[in-house]
Amino acid sequence: MTMEVTDIVWVIVKAAMVAIALLSFSNLAVLAERKVSSWIQGRVGPNRTTLPLLGAIPILGTGLTRMGLFQPVADGLKLLLKEDPVPDHVNKFYFFLAPVASMIPAITIVVVLPFGQIIADGVASPLVLADLDIGILFIFAVSSLGVYGMILAGWASNSKYPFLGGIRSSAQMISYELSMGLSILPVFMWANAPGAETGLNLFSLVQHQQLVWGVIFMPFSALLFLISIFAETNRLPFDMPESESELVAGFNTEYGSFKFGLFFAAEYAHIIVGSGVFTVLFLGGWHPLPVYSSAISLPEGSVGTLLSIGIFLVKTFLVVFFFMWIRWTLPRFRYDQIMKLGWTMMLPLALVNLVLYAIILALMTPVTH
Repeated sequence: MTMEVTDIVWVIVKAAMVAIALLSFSNLAVLAERKVSSWIQGRVGPNRTTLPLLGAIPILGTGLTRMGLFQPVADGLKLLLKEDPVPDHVNKFYFFLAPVASMIPAITIVVVLPFGQIIADGVASPLVLADLDIGILFIFAVSSLGVYGMILAGWASNSKYPFLGGIRSSAQMISYELSMGLSILPVFMWANAPGAETGLNLFSLVQHQQLVWGVIFMPFSALLFLISIFAETNRLPFDMPESESELVAGFNTEYGSFKFGLFFAAEYAHIIVGSGVFTVLFLGGWHPLPVYSSAISLPEGSVGTLLSIGIFLVKTFLVVFFFMWIRWTLPRFRYDQIMKLGWTMMLPLALVNLVLYAIILALMTPVTH
Protein backbone atom coordinates (compact mmCIF):
# COMPACT_ATOMS: atom_id res chain seq x y z
CA MET A 1 0.00 0.00 0.00
CA THR A 2 2.86 2.33 0.89
CA MET A 3 4.52 1.58 -2.42
CA GLU A 4 1.36 2.38 -4.35
CA VAL A 5 0.99 5.74 -2.58
CA THR A 6 4.66 6.49 -3.26
CA ASP A 7 4.20 5.68 -6.95
CA ILE A 8 1.17 7.95 -7.18
CA VAL A 9 2.99 10.79 -5.47
CA TRP A 10 5.98 10.34 -7.78
CA VAL A 11 3.73 10.44 -10.85
CA ILE A 12 2.10 13.65 -9.59
CA VAL A 13 5.52 15.20 -8.94
CA LYS A 14 6.73 14.28 -12.45
CA ALA A 15 3.55 15.63 -14.02
CA ALA A 16 3.93 18.90 -12.10
CA MET A 17 7.58 19.21 -13.14
CA VAL A 18 6.73 18.68 -16.82
CA ALA A 19 3.82 21.15 -16.66
CA ILE A 20 6.00 23.77 -14.95
CA ALA A 21 8.73 23.22 -17.54
CA LEU A 22 6.25 23.64 -20.40
CA LEU A 23 4.82 26.86 -18.93
CA SER A 24 8.33 28.19 -18.29
CA PHE A 25 9.37 27.42 -21.87
CA SER A 26 6.20 29.14 -23.08
CA ASN A 27 7.16 32.32 -21.22
CA LEU A 28 10.70 32.17 -22.58
CA ALA A 29 9.27 31.60 -26.07
CA VAL A 30 7.46 34.94 -25.80
CA LEU A 31 10.80 36.60 -25.08
CA ALA A 32 12.44 34.65 -27.91
CA GLU A 33 9.68 35.78 -30.28
CA ARG A 34 10.39 39.42 -29.46
CA LYS A 35 14.16 39.00 -29.77
CA VAL A 36 13.88 37.06 -33.05
CA SER A 37 11.46 39.60 -34.52
CA SER A 38 13.74 42.48 -33.54
CA TRP A 39 16.72 40.68 -35.08
CA ILE A 40 14.86 40.01 -38.34
CA GLN A 41 13.51 43.56 -38.55
CA GLY A 42 16.81 45.21 -37.55
CA ARG A 43 15.56 46.82 -34.35
CA VAL A 44 16.18 46.57 -30.61
CA GLY A 45 14.28 44.02 -28.57
CA PRO A 46 13.69 43.95 -24.79
CA ASN A 47 16.96 44.99 -23.13
CA ARG A 48 16.06 46.91 -19.97
CA THR A 49 14.02 44.72 -17.63
CA THR A 50 15.81 43.30 -14.61
CA LEU A 51 15.32 42.60 -10.92
CA PRO A 52 16.40 45.32 -8.43
CA LEU A 53 18.86 43.10 -6.54
CA LEU A 54 20.53 41.79 -9.69
CA GLY A 55 20.57 45.25 -11.22
CA ALA A 56 22.86 46.36 -8.39
CA ILE A 57 25.50 43.85 -9.48
CA PRO A 58 27.56 45.72 -12.12
CA ILE A 59 28.57 42.95 -14.55
CA LEU A 60 25.89 40.31 -13.95
CA GLY A 61 23.02 42.77 -13.67
CA THR A 62 24.00 44.65 -16.83
CA GLY A 63 24.43 41.47 -18.85
CA LEU A 64 21.10 39.95 -17.82
CA THR A 65 19.35 43.27 -18.36
CA ARG A 66 20.62 43.64 -21.91
CA MET A 67 19.49 40.11 -22.69
CA GLY A 68 16.00 40.95 -21.43
CA LEU A 69 15.78 37.70 -19.48
CA PHE A 70 13.40 39.19 -16.93
CA GLN A 71 10.94 40.52 -19.49
CA PRO A 72 8.66 37.43 -19.08
CA VAL A 73 8.56 38.14 -15.33
CA ALA A 74 7.55 41.75 -15.99
CA ASP A 75 4.92 40.68 -18.52
CA GLY A 76 3.48 38.14 -16.09
CA LEU A 77 3.25 40.66 -13.26
CA LYS A 78 1.67 43.20 -15.57
CA LEU A 79 -1.04 40.75 -16.66
CA LEU A 80 -1.71 39.70 -13.07
CA LEU A 81 -2.00 43.24 -11.74
CA LYS A 82 -3.93 44.83 -14.61
CA GLU A 83 -7.61 45.59 -14.26
CA ASP A 84 -9.69 42.71 -15.63
CA PRO A 85 -13.01 44.08 -16.88
CA VAL A 86 -15.67 41.58 -17.94
CA PRO A 87 -18.32 42.89 -20.36
CA ASP A 88 -21.92 42.54 -19.21
CA HIS A 89 -23.05 40.89 -22.43
CA VAL A 90 -20.80 37.81 -22.21
CA ASN A 91 -21.74 34.33 -21.03
CA LYS A 92 -19.55 34.45 -17.95
CA PHE A 93 -19.13 30.70 -17.25
CA TYR A 94 -17.91 29.82 -20.75
CA PHE A 95 -16.09 33.14 -21.03
CA PHE A 96 -13.88 32.14 -18.09
CA LEU A 97 -13.68 28.48 -19.18
CA ALA A 98 -12.34 29.23 -22.67
CA PRO A 99 -8.74 30.24 -21.74
CA VAL A 100 -8.38 27.16 -19.52
CA ALA A 101 -9.77 24.92 -22.26
CA SER A 102 -7.10 26.29 -24.62
CA MET A 103 -4.23 25.48 -22.27
CA ILE A 104 -5.24 22.01 -21.05
CA PRO A 105 -4.70 20.07 -24.33
CA ALA A 106 -1.09 21.26 -24.68
CA ILE A 107 -0.23 20.22 -21.13
CA THR A 108 -2.02 16.88 -21.58
CA ILE A 109 -0.13 15.99 -24.77
CA VAL A 110 3.20 16.34 -22.94
CA VAL A 111 2.19 13.31 -20.83
CA VAL A 112 2.78 10.88 -23.72
CA LEU A 113 5.62 12.73 -25.49
CA PRO A 114 9.02 11.03 -24.92
CA PHE A 115 11.76 13.60 -24.42
CA GLY A 116 14.78 11.40 -23.76
CA GLN A 117 15.97 7.93 -22.91
CA ILE A 118 17.68 6.05 -20.09
CA ILE A 119 20.22 3.40 -21.10
CA ALA A 120 21.07 0.78 -18.49
CA ASP A 121 22.77 -2.56 -19.20
CA GLY A 122 22.42 -1.95 -22.91
CA VAL A 123 18.63 -1.55 -22.72
CA ALA A 124 17.01 1.81 -23.53
CA SER A 125 13.85 2.92 -21.76
CA PRO A 126 11.88 6.12 -22.39
CA LEU A 127 11.78 9.30 -20.38
CA VAL A 128 8.04 9.90 -20.54
CA LEU A 129 5.19 10.19 -18.05
CA ALA A 130 2.96 7.65 -19.82
CA ASP A 131 4.49 5.33 -22.41
CA LEU A 132 1.28 4.47 -24.27
CA ASP A 133 1.20 1.93 -27.08
CA ILE A 134 -1.21 4.25 -28.91
CA GLY A 135 0.67 7.47 -28.14
CA ILE A 136 0.11 9.11 -31.53
CA LEU A 137 -3.64 8.42 -31.39
CA PHE A 138 -3.77 10.00 -27.95
CA ILE A 139 -1.97 13.09 -29.25
CA PHE A 140 -4.37 13.49 -32.17
CA ALA A 141 -7.42 12.94 -29.95
CA VAL A 142 -6.32 15.51 -27.36
CA SER A 143 -4.90 18.09 -29.78
CA SER A 144 -8.22 18.23 -31.62
CA LEU A 145 -9.80 19.50 -28.38
CA GLY A 146 -7.75 22.70 -28.55
CA VAL A 147 -10.21 24.27 -30.95
CA TYR A 148 -12.93 24.25 -28.30
CA GLY A 149 -11.19 27.00 -26.35
CA MET A 150 -11.36 29.35 -29.33
CA ILE A 151 -14.92 28.37 -30.20
CA LEU A 152 -16.03 28.93 -26.60
CA ALA A 153 -14.22 32.27 -26.47
CA GLY A 154 -15.82 33.43 -29.71
CA TRP A 155 -19.32 32.28 -28.79
CA ALA A 156 -19.26 33.31 -25.12
CA SER A 157 -18.06 36.83 -26.00
CA ASN A 158 -21.44 37.45 -27.64
CA SER A 159 -19.83 39.80 -30.15
CA LYS A 160 -19.62 39.54 -33.91
CA TYR A 161 -15.84 39.74 -34.40
CA PRO A 162 -14.96 37.14 -31.75
CA PHE A 163 -17.74 34.92 -33.09
CA LEU A 164 -16.31 35.08 -36.61
CA GLY A 165 -12.87 34.26 -35.21
CA GLY A 166 -14.25 31.20 -33.42
CA ILE A 167 -16.00 30.00 -36.58
CA ARG A 168 -12.84 30.51 -38.61
CA SER A 169 -10.76 28.55 -36.11
CA SER A 170 -13.09 25.55 -36.21
CA ALA A 171 -13.20 25.48 -40.02
CA GLN A 172 -9.44 25.91 -40.31
CA MET A 173 -8.54 23.19 -37.83
CA ILE A 174 -10.97 20.68 -39.35
CA SER A 175 -9.53 21.39 -42.79
CA TYR A 176 -5.90 20.83 -41.84
CA GLU A 177 -6.38 17.98 -39.36
CA LEU A 178 -7.23 15.71 -42.30
CA SER A 179 -3.97 16.52 -44.06
CA MET A 180 -2.04 16.17 -40.81
CA GLY A 181 -3.45 12.72 -40.12
CA LEU A 182 -2.78 11.49 -43.65
CA SER A 183 0.77 12.88 -43.62
CA ILE A 184 1.89 10.68 -40.71
CA LEU A 185 0.37 7.43 -42.00
CA PRO A 186 3.44 6.74 -44.21
CA VAL A 187 5.66 7.23 -41.14
CA PHE A 188 3.96 4.43 -39.24
CA MET A 189 3.69 2.27 -42.34
CA TRP A 190 7.46 2.60 -42.65
CA ALA A 191 8.00 1.97 -38.94
CA ASN A 192 5.77 -1.14 -39.02
CA ALA A 193 7.23 -2.79 -42.09
CA PRO A 194 8.07 -6.50 -41.67
CA GLY A 195 10.93 -6.77 -39.21
CA ALA A 196 10.16 -3.52 -37.42
CA GLU A 197 6.60 -3.63 -36.00
CA THR A 198 6.94 -0.63 -33.68
CA GLY A 199 3.17 -0.21 -33.45
CA LEU A 200 1.94 3.28 -32.59
CA ASN A 201 4.35 3.74 -29.69
CA LEU A 202 6.30 6.99 -29.99
CA PHE A 203 9.41 5.76 -28.16
CA SER A 204 9.64 2.76 -30.50
CA LEU A 205 9.26 5.12 -33.45
CA VAL A 206 12.18 7.24 -32.25
CA GLN A 207 14.32 4.13 -31.77
CA HIS A 208 13.40 3.06 -35.30
CA GLN A 209 14.87 6.35 -36.57
CA GLN A 210 18.28 5.54 -35.14
CA LEU A 211 19.30 4.27 -38.59
CA VAL A 212 17.78 7.16 -40.55
CA TRP A 213 15.51 10.06 -39.57
CA GLY A 214 12.00 10.15 -40.94
CA VAL A 215 12.58 13.47 -42.68
CA ILE A 216 15.32 11.87 -44.78
CA PHE A 217 13.17 8.97 -45.93
CA MET A 218 9.91 10.91 -46.38
CA PRO A 219 10.54 14.65 -46.66
CA PHE A 220 7.20 15.37 -48.30
CA SER A 221 5.31 13.90 -45.34
CA ALA A 222 7.40 16.10 -43.05
CA LEU A 223 6.55 19.19 -45.13
CA LEU A 224 2.81 18.44 -45.10
CA PHE A 225 2.86 17.81 -41.36
CA LEU A 226 4.81 21.02 -40.69
CA ILE A 227 2.39 23.15 -42.72
CA SER A 228 -0.51 21.52 -40.89
CA ILE A 229 1.06 22.38 -37.53
CA PHE A 230 1.24 26.03 -38.61
CA ALA A 231 -2.47 25.93 -39.39
CA GLU A 232 -3.38 24.04 -36.20
CA THR A 233 -1.50 26.48 -33.98
CA ASN A 234 -2.94 29.54 -35.80
CA ARG A 235 0.47 30.98 -36.55
CA LEU A 236 1.13 33.40 -39.38
CA PRO A 237 0.39 33.07 -42.22
CA PHE A 238 -2.55 31.02 -40.82
CA ASP A 239 -3.71 33.30 -38.00
CA MET A 240 -7.25 33.75 -39.33
CA PRO A 241 -8.93 33.27 -35.90
CA GLU A 242 -7.20 36.49 -34.73
CA SER A 243 -6.52 38.46 -37.92
CA GLU A 244 -6.43 41.94 -36.41
CA SER A 245 -6.65 43.62 -39.82
CA GLU A 246 -10.17 42.17 -40.25
CA LEU A 247 -11.52 41.06 -36.86
CA VAL A 248 -9.90 43.52 -34.42
CA ALA A 249 -8.33 40.63 -32.48
CA GLY A 250 -10.64 37.76 -33.40
CA PHE A 251 -11.74 35.28 -30.76
CA ASN A 252 -9.88 37.06 -27.92
CA THR A 253 -11.13 40.59 -28.64
CA GLU A 254 -13.07 40.82 -25.36
CA TYR A 255 -10.29 39.34 -23.23
CA GLY A 256 -7.75 41.25 -21.19
CA SER A 257 -5.37 40.89 -18.29
CA PHE A 258 -4.62 37.35 -17.09
CA LYS A 259 -7.17 35.63 -19.35
CA PHE A 260 -5.57 37.17 -22.42
CA GLY A 261 -2.17 36.08 -21.10
CA LEU A 262 -3.44 32.53 -20.70
CA PHE A 263 -4.50 32.48 -24.37
CA PHE A 264 -1.08 33.82 -25.29
CA ALA A 265 0.72 31.20 -23.20
CA ALA A 266 -1.50 28.46 -24.64
CA GLU A 267 -0.50 29.46 -28.18
CA TYR A 268 3.19 29.12 -27.40
CA ALA A 269 2.61 25.91 -25.44
CA HIS A 270 0.94 24.42 -28.51
CA ILE A 271 3.84 25.57 -30.68
CA ILE A 272 6.39 23.95 -28.36
CA VAL A 273 4.41 20.71 -28.11
CA GLY A 274 3.83 20.64 -31.88
CA SER A 275 7.55 21.14 -32.44
CA GLY A 276 8.26 18.30 -30.01
CA VAL A 277 5.88 15.99 -31.88
CA PHE A 278 7.55 16.94 -35.18
CA THR A 279 10.94 16.15 -33.62
CA VAL A 280 9.72 12.72 -32.50
CA LEU A 281 8.10 11.87 -35.82
CA PHE A 282 10.64 13.20 -38.29
CA LEU A 283 13.85 14.44 -36.64
CA GLY A 284 14.91 11.28 -34.83
CA GLY A 285 14.05 12.49 -31.34
CA TRP A 286 17.29 12.41 -29.33
CA HIS A 287 19.44 10.64 -31.95
CA PRO A 288 22.29 13.04 -32.82
CA LEU A 289 22.83 12.24 -36.52
CA PRO A 290 20.32 11.88 -39.38
CA VAL A 291 22.08 8.68 -40.49
CA TYR A 292 23.33 6.12 -38.00
CA SER A 293 27.00 6.15 -37.10
CA SER A 294 28.39 3.70 -34.54
CA ALA A 295 31.18 6.19 -33.78
CA ILE A 296 28.66 8.62 -32.28
CA SER A 297 26.23 7.01 -29.86
CA LEU A 298 24.87 8.11 -26.51
CA PRO A 299 26.61 6.58 -23.48
CA GLU A 300 24.87 4.77 -20.66
CA GLY A 301 24.04 6.35 -17.33
CA SER A 302 23.14 9.87 -16.34
CA VAL A 303 25.44 11.49 -18.93
CA GLY A 304 23.66 9.74 -21.78
CA THR A 305 20.28 10.64 -20.28
CA LEU A 306 21.15 14.33 -20.03
CA LEU A 307 22.57 14.30 -23.57
CA SER A 308 19.37 12.74 -24.93
CA ILE A 309 17.25 15.40 -23.23
CA GLY A 310 19.57 18.16 -24.47
CA ILE A 311 19.54 16.93 -28.08
CA PHE A 312 15.76 16.64 -28.05
CA LEU A 313 15.33 20.16 -26.65
CA VAL A 314 17.77 21.66 -29.15
CA LYS A 315 15.90 20.12 -32.08
CA THR A 316 12.55 21.21 -30.65
CA PHE A 317 13.69 24.80 -30.12
CA LEU A 318 15.13 24.95 -33.63
CA VAL A 319 11.67 24.08 -34.96
CA VAL A 320 10.17 26.74 -32.65
CA PHE A 321 12.66 29.24 -34.10
CA PHE A 322 11.49 28.25 -37.58
CA PHE A 323 7.92 29.07 -36.50
CA MET A 324 9.06 32.54 -35.45
CA TRP A 325 11.14 33.03 -38.58
CA ILE A 326 8.17 32.28 -40.83
CA ARG A 327 5.90 34.61 -38.84
CA TRP A 328 8.13 37.61 -39.46
CA THR A 329 8.81 36.69 -43.09
CA LEU A 330 5.52 35.78 -44.79
CA PRO A 331 2.37 37.93 -44.98
CA ARG A 332 -1.02 36.69 -43.81
CA PHE A 333 -3.11 34.67 -46.27
CA ARG A 334 -6.70 35.55 -47.10
CA TYR A 335 -9.29 33.27 -45.56
CA ASP A 336 -10.42 31.88 -48.90
CA GLN A 337 -6.79 31.13 -49.79
CA ILE A 338 -6.35 29.16 -46.56
CA MET A 339 -9.46 27.08 -47.22
CA LYS A 340 -8.44 26.51 -50.83
CA LEU A 341 -4.94 25.46 -49.77
CA GLY A 342 -6.34 23.01 -47.22
CA TRP A 343 -9.00 21.32 -49.34
CA THR A 344 -7.79 21.58 -52.94
CA MET A 345 -4.02 21.24 -52.43
CA MET A 346 -3.00 19.84 -49.05
CA LEU A 347 -5.61 17.08 -48.87
CA PRO A 348 -5.06 15.72 -52.43
CA LEU A 349 -1.27 15.92 -52.02
CA ALA A 350 -1.50 14.05 -48.70
CA LEU A 351 -3.54 11.30 -50.38
CA VAL A 352 -1.07 11.04 -53.27
CA ASN A 353 1.81 10.96 -50.78
CA LEU A 354 0.14 8.13 -48.85
CA VAL A 355 -0.46 6.03 -51.96
CA LEU A 356 3.05 6.68 -53.25
CA TYR A 357 4.74 5.53 -50.04
CA ALA A 358 2.42 2.54 -49.79
CA ILE A 359 3.66 1.45 -53.21
CA ILE A 360 7.31 2.14 -52.33
CA LEU A 361 7.09 0.21 -49.06
CA ALA A 362 5.30 -2.66 -50.79
CA LEU A 363 8.10 -2.89 -53.39
CA MET A 364 10.75 -2.74 -50.65
CA THR A 365 9.15 -5.52 -48.64
CA PRO A 366 10.56 -8.92 -49.50
CA VAL A 367 8.08 -11.52 -50.72
CA THR A 368 7.77 -14.50 -48.36
CA HIS A 369 5.99 -17.80 -49.06
